[in-house]
Amino acid sequence: MAVPQERLELGAIEIHADPAGYASILTPAALALLTRLHRRFEPTRQKLLQARRERQATYDAGGLPDFRADTAAIRESDWSVAPIPPALRDRRVEITGPVERKMIINALNSGAKVFMADFEDSSAPTFANQLDGQLNLRDAVNGSIDFTSPEGKHYRVGDNPAVLVVRPRGWHLHDKFFSVDGEPMSGALVDFALFVLHNARALHSRDRGPYFYLPKLEAMEEAALWDAVMADAENELQLPVGTMKATVLIETLPGAFQMHEILHALRRRAVGLNCGRWDYIFSYLKTLRGHRDRLLPERSQVQMTAPFLKAYSELLIQTCHRRGAFAMGGMAAQIPIKGDEAANEAALAKVRADKLREVQAGHDGTWVAHPALVPVAQQVFDQHMPGANQLGVLRRDVQVSREQLLAAPNGTITRAGFDNNVEVCLRYTAAWLDGLGCVPIHHLMEDAATAEIARAQLWQWLHHADGPGTDALAFPDHAPIDFALFDHALACHTHRLRDSQHPGAARADAAAALLSAMTHAEVLGDFLTLPAYDQLA
Repeated sequence: MAVPQERLELGAIEIHADPAGYASILTPAALALLTRLHRRFEPTRQKLLQARRERQATYDAGGLPDFRADTAAIRESDWSVAPIPPALRDRRVEITGPVERKMIINALNSGAKVFMADFEDSSAPTFANQLDGQLNLRDAVNGSIDFTSPEGKHYRVGDNPAVLVVRPRGWHLHDKFFSVDGEPMSGALVDFALFVLHNARALHSRDRGPYFYLPKLEAMEEAALWDAVMADAENELQLPVGTMKATVLIETLPGAFQMHEILHALRRRAVGLNCGRWDYIFSYLKTLRGHRDRLLPERSQVQMTAPFLKAYSELLIQTCHRRGAFAMGGMAAQIPIKGDEAANEAALAKVRADKLREVQAGHDGTWVAHPALVPVAQQVFDQHMPGANQLGVLRRDVQVSREQLLAAPNGTITRAGFDNNVEVCLRYTAAWLDGLGCVPIHHLMEDAATAEIARAQLWQWLHHADGPGTDALAFPDHAPIDFALFDHALACHTHRLRDSQHPGAARADAAAALLSAMTHAEVLGDFLTLPAYDQLA
């Protein structure tokens, strides 16, 4: 793309890292595009983030999310999204993972219909991680990607690779390595701009997009900002309007009340919504952090069969299919258990049951985190979804109320569940600080979303432990849940991690200090990754 030199003012954009090795990504055209996108859209982004803070203040004061009165006409009127491209009409199994070179190759070769390359929850946003990811995806798009392991094993992309979909960071995250006019850039715009500049035309020429997953949206106005950004980039790259397509992750509680509105704001480019179950549970905890009557039991007991999650997933299916968009299911985070066939089969049985629930409910596809789970999920969808999708399943039987979306399920908090939250949160945070965005822990692939659940639950349990009379939180054996217990568990797990070979062992103490401060804080922090960013390797 030719960009006139005068459009890039000297000194307007600064890179706060060593750009050596990334000249082919950080071209003058790329820096010009980053500068222009920041100047045009950063004021709107900041207004939307302020609107988030104001909404949260109402929830902290006792208010609850609800369907918007001012957008009732959008929900009640008849309209549809634009036609879905052929490459995205069959999405029965999608695999997700970080933008690491070997992972990209294995995901593209996995047999999944779609690979979601993730710059967000499964990536720790070091400068090298994000820029290497851009190099890797450029090579994948142009067909030159390969990898040789230290053991000499060679990896390359085979025939019929998965369709590439890219997830940039959310609107809430800044990028500390790029600034324009002295202001840090949006991480979302950095990821998006660098990818489209180097790949959009090539993908368009092959009817492959570019396609995106959009995370953490809370309102239709945030979706409208993405629509404006994509329209701007299409104009800059001289691509037809609507070339860029997007699937939106419904992974925030406020966003669940605006599904129709979000699709409407993106109707010329929206192709579906996704049940981002783990982030959704975290958002429920965070949004309702001040509501003691909305506490959730330990994570293992909060399954998609819980009434509030069942209502959310069925409302998503109904909404999508009414508008001609796909309803994508959630993540199976299990990974193969080596050396224990019985335990491995039990884990796979849970995956099959979850995918059966999704396909029978009307979902058009689902997510897995490991290549070995692709055939497991595909077998279930192949058996129960013989066509390319289930757009004809309209779910007119679904009637979801505000209270159904907000009702907390019954359950308990066990010592094991409490301790597991401490361990997962500590180990993930330490690995993240060391540059890893997803970590296998106890045969589950943990990412930022699951670590956030653990962190938010600990904060809520501890800060709401003292209730009136017999309402005080306690374990089934009646032992109290208190900060002394948390501090002891954190110290024990920190010692074990420090002396282990686990990822992040070298950052155990830094992670523990961060988690201690955030857990003891009077207000639950919005995101773990925001204060952790300054300590990132």
